[in-house]
Amino acid sequence: MQVSSTESPLGKNVPYITTYSPAFLFPIARNVKRAEMGVTNPLPFEGVDIWNAYELSWLEQTTRKPRVAMAEFYVPCQSESLIESKSFKLYLNSLNQSTFKSETELKNILQQDISKAVGMPVRVNFILPPFKPVQALQEFSGVYLDDLPVEITTFFPDPLLLKVESGLVTETLYSNLLKSNCLVTGQPDWASLFIQYHGHKINHAGLLKYIVSYREHSDLHEQCVEQIFMDILRQCAPEKLTVYARYTRRGGLDINPFRSNFQSMPANIRNFRQ
Repeated sequence: MQVSSTESPLGKNVPYITTYSPAFLFPIARNVKRAEMGVTNPLPFEGVDIWNAYELSWLEQTTRKPRVAMAEFYVPCQSESLIESKSFKLYLNSLNQSTFKSETELKNILQQDISKAVGMPVRVNFILPPFKPVQALQEFSGVYLDDLPVEITTFFPDPLLLKVESGLVTETLYSNLLKSNCLVTGQPDWASLFIQYHGHKINHAGLLKYIVSYREHSDLHEQCVEQIFMDILRQCAPEKLTVYARYTRRGGLDINPFRSNFQSMPANIRNFRQ
């Protein structure tokens, strides 16, 4: 499913609607950006976009008493489309004054609407009160890149910064310095980035410079992660590669794209900035 770009709520003043409105969901076709990156089918990666919603609320049908929950949405990267984040927020807000028989009914409606929008079945989980810690806050583990003494020369993506050294290794690396910007509003998007690979050793300083080079780049979260995956794959040619970004929330939502050519579903960890 794809809608004209003129219908996108991104960068526009949109009325705050609090009654169920699935029309708010605005899909963006993945194949346009992938074509720009030279990504063709079959995809060189598998993966998922994990959305965490912290501000989900609705009314009980019989009493009109408000209910709240947290929700997890798992959108396969093989889906035809992704969902523009502002439209997702507006869609979830449209539930605030809507009545549903039960959380099961609402969960099924969310799953149906989002699956229709992206063109593929999605998985939806609810976390209901009384809230108890599902897992402690945690950070990525591995080699921390951010303290390397590097000099930054560009703030726009430059894959030529990626270099390899001699010797085959299996490494896990991470950084908290990934920042990109919203395509329309220019607002910053902050993330922690996890990279795991097997292949010729990737030069750590060059990789950190490459991560920082996204700082003035404007793109969607999912597209940034796919570009990072493809640049590392092409420049460094690892046999195995995983790229996983945990973005900080905006409007009660965080988006966490995962792409890999050897691993399946990641853990939906929650780091300290989330």
